[in-house]
Amino acid sequence: MTSRKASPPADRQEWLAHPKRVVVKVGSAVLSRGGVSLDRPMIGGLATALAGLRGRGLEVILVSSGAILAGMEALGLTERPRDLPLKQAAAAVGQSHLMRAYEEAFQPCGQRVAQILLTQEDLRHRGRYLNARNTLFTLLRLGIVPIVNENDTVAVREIQFGDNDTLSALVANLAEADLLVMLTDTEGLFTADPRRDPSARLIPLVRPQDAVTSFCAEEAGSVAGIGGMSSKVLAARRATLAGIPTVVASGLQPGVLDAVLQGADAGTFFVPSRSRMRSRKRWLAFASQPRGGIAVDAGARHALVAGGKSLLPSGVRTTRRSFRAGDVVSLMDPEDREFARGLANYSRDEVEKIKGLKSHEIAGALGHKPYDEVVHRDNLVIMTGQDNDQ
Repeated sequence: MTSRKASPPADRQEWLAHPKRVVVKVGSAVLSRGGVSLDRPMIGGLATALAGLRGRGLEVILVSSGAILAGMEALGLTERPRDLPLKQAAAAVGQSHLMRAYEEAFQPCGQRVAQILLTQEDLRHRGRYLNARNTLFTLLRLGIVPIVNENDTVAVREIQFGDNDTLSALVANLAEADLLVMLTDTEGLFTADPRRDPSARLIPLVRPQDAVTSFCAEEAGSVAGIGGMSSKVLAARRATLAGIPTVVASGLQPGVLDAVLQGADAGTFFVPSRSRMRSRKRWLAFASQPRGGIAVDAGARHALVAGGKSLLPSGVRTTRRSFRAGDVVSLMDPEDREFARGLANYSRDEVEKIKGLKSHEIAGALGHKPYDEVVHRDNLVIMTGQDNDQ
């Protein structure tokens, strides 16, 4: 993957000039226009817009909510289920209805679609992550639009929080997308909730260093959906940290996708970090689940973040939770804050025996020395956006 370290673009027109692969996320509030059932004309308009992008040579992946919404319609429910088993039942009923609606909407455009159901656990497991990645790339190569949704019939935590915002960022990273567009029922990120505060102003641009979380509009969610702006900001942060430009815009505005891709001032543009992460580091940063933790001293943190070095045993202070060699671990700074993740070359017990030692002393402590490093630089990613070897 080539990097963008030199002379990053100054505005969204330059960042969005030539995207080849785009991930579009649409929420239930958009698909229903705020109602309690799928809005077929809305879905038809979305399908036409995405097929139009495909006709211009772009590869398109759609991350769509709406299974529970479609299930509510099929089951005659007038409000979103609160009971978890009923939510999962509604999703099970609604998933086929949702896909049929998409197939019918895309058919007049001559565009084929495919369904992919994922959970975050699918993406945390390295083998399953690679399988999902290969499937996505094969579908794109065949000219098919993948429609990705959370597998709500088996997901528990995810069905309660997030409305697929996190999933869209994970999919964008999985697919090595050039752009993530999250379509919501507001114009973008505001300084306050525009539904409650008439003085709220749209924030047109968010840079990596901007602290905007406190200004998020915390929507309670419509009857159809549960997502709020905070989850979109967090998802955008995940994507932009990996170097993927992200736009949060109104899916209710006609022509919004064309406007975004033309670099128009539509919605809120999240400026990406200056470089693109390699595929393996994307997985480490955003999809992996750390098994344990390694706390390092200030000197080791500086060497890792600013110097692009590997973690040596001399910089290790202590460990957190049990882990084995080959597991993903969090690297913690002296204040016990995670700043990096990586693959451990040694188990927790082994790290405890060699912490503080020089590399040439490892064999004396363990009776063997397969590695000089506790975590090698090639298997480590900085989580603060300052990694100079992404």
